[in-house]
Amino acid sequence: MKNTALITGSSNGIGLELAKVHASKGGDLVLVARNKSKLDELKTELENLFKVKVYVIGIDLSANNSAQEVYDETSRQNIQIDYLINNAGFGDFGMFVETDWNKELQMINLNITTLTQFTKLYLQDMVKRRSGKIMNVASTAAFQSGPTMAVYYATKAYVLSFSEAVDNEVNDKGVTVTTLCPGATESGFQAAAAMEESNLVKGKKLPTSKEVAEYGYAAMMKGKTVAIHVLMNYLMANSVRFTPRALVVKLTRKIQDKAK
Repeated sequence: MKNTALITGSSNGIGLELAKVHASKGGDLVLVARNKSKLDELKTELENLFKVKVYVIGIDLSANNSAQEVYDETSRQNIQIDYLINNAGFGDFGMFVETDWNKELQMINLNITTLTQFTKLYLQDMVKRRSGKIMNVASTAAFQSGPTMAVYYATKAYVLSFSEAVDNEVNDKGVTVTTLCPGATESGFQAAAAMEESNLVKGKKLPTSKEVAEYGYAAMMKGKTVAIHVLMNYLMANSVRFTPRALVVKLTRKIQDKAK
């Protein structure tokens, strides 16, 4: 395979659209997600439409050491990963004292541990070749704490901080690390997080997954360190630097609360 991108969480939403963008440019793919049947359908679609090669791996990425299993599989198949896109992730909505710990543990494993391990494994190969691109998908949630989604916001803050640091470490070695920070997006995320009634999304016209994917992919190709989709999101994310933290938390809570 040439110019191959590995994309996690590629069975729907932003990940699926990123796969389409890469395939449309003639790039081969390794698609990774829990739902293998959806991946198989996407594989057939992309191979027929764009004449590229697609390899699918069905695996639960919240499981311990799942990133190592994927890395070992691509090594066995002799697939060189040129672009790594860590897109898989999910959130949960509710007061921390009431939310389910097992779901939060899965969230931490997926949003933080698996993403970090994927980056470690494939980055080492990229640095040896002095060539490669990584995109880690965070969120505008990364820029402040988030009452009613406390763990999710914290995981995305980790992704942003980690990715910026690693990009600084390797950007003189032919490798770039981009952090994509979309705001609320029409992607199925809200349903999975049980937050359709939140002020953040109810009644709002949200950017589509396709729009976010096209923006993020272009930012990755340019080697941009932090890419915040939509001007308003950029302004809001950066405004928290000049606002008292206590006020930011209160405002975030108001935005996140269920619409009345």
